[in-house]
Amino acid sequence: MGVSEDNVRGLVLAMSSSIFIGLSFIVKKKGLQKAGANGVRAGSGGFSYLYEPIWWVGMLTMILGEVANFAAYAFAPAILVTPLGALSIIVSAVLAHFMLNEKLHIFGVLGCILCVVGSVSIVLHAPREKDIVSVKEVWSLATEPGFVTYSCLVLFLVAFLIVQLVPRYGQTHMLVYVGICSLMGSLTVMSVKAVSIALKLTFSGMNQFVYYQTWFFAATVAFCCVMQINYLNKALDTFNTAVISPVYYVMFTTFTICASMIMFKDWDSQNASQIVTEICGFITILSGTFLLHKTMDTGSPPPPPPPAMCVVGMDCDSAVF
Repeated sequence: MGVSEDNVRGLVLAMSSSIFIGLSFIVKKKGLQKAGANGVRAGSGGFSYLYEPIWWVGMLTMILGEVANFAAYAFAPAILVTPLGALSIIVSAVLAHFMLNEKLHIFGVLGCILCVVGSVSIVLHAPREKDIVSVKEVWSLATEPGFVTYSCLVLFLVAFLIVQLVPRYGQTHMLVYVGICSLMGSLTVMSVKAVSIALKLTFSGMNQFVYYQTWFFAATVAFCCVMQINYLNKALDTFNTAVISPVYYVMFTTFTICASMIMFKDWDSQNASQIVTEICGFITILSGTFLLHKTMDTGSPPPPPPPAMCVVGMDCDSAVF
């Protein structure tokens, strides 16, 4: 199956996003290390890194990556763009090996290879989206019974988790916080895709910001982002980042692909062989991601002092979303 022109653009943007975001982890870590050597470390509650130019370079790099990721959704389906986020893990792991002396062991290399193989499989078999000429079309898809039911179910589950489970199990079961982030994340991506399409059409001469639907999607993005950041921060502050990151990636990506299938009907134009190949590619990426993070978690410990591990958590905290 050939790769469509829009999918190629989305692929390039998604890969650029992964490179920028992966690089931002390293640059920000450099800034945090430099700031920690001259003041109170971020893991101990210090903010001296705000005075380090290199840390701000890392922040700008991350913002560029997020902008590229945002733009990718205007051209390619979520089933193509979202799994490629795993490539940022490869970039950061490889650069950390050379620039931070955080050794990438043989199983980490195998994890990287699995992520690449899975990504290639998804890219070659990704569905082609139908052309959308107005944000009203996206609104029509979002208000169909299937996606309305999915959205209501997500909101109900999130409310249940927040009201019933967070007070009881939030500090002991990481799936409570991660579940909230992942469920809201699927709605975030669908809204981001709608806003991206609106911007794409507006730049081509068809102003979409005269429609209230565009502003509704934009408001949904803002609300969902705030919810995600809040509960992801709680998760990272409570549990081991090396465990949170792969679990969050798996749950977030799974819910996002499900939401995209329901709303945009990504797989309607594909046969069973193509669908199975994409699922296998996705499972391969998940396997590589878990293996890479497991290697990072159980590899050689960093040099003293021990609080340096907290800096990694703070760095991931500000760059995961």
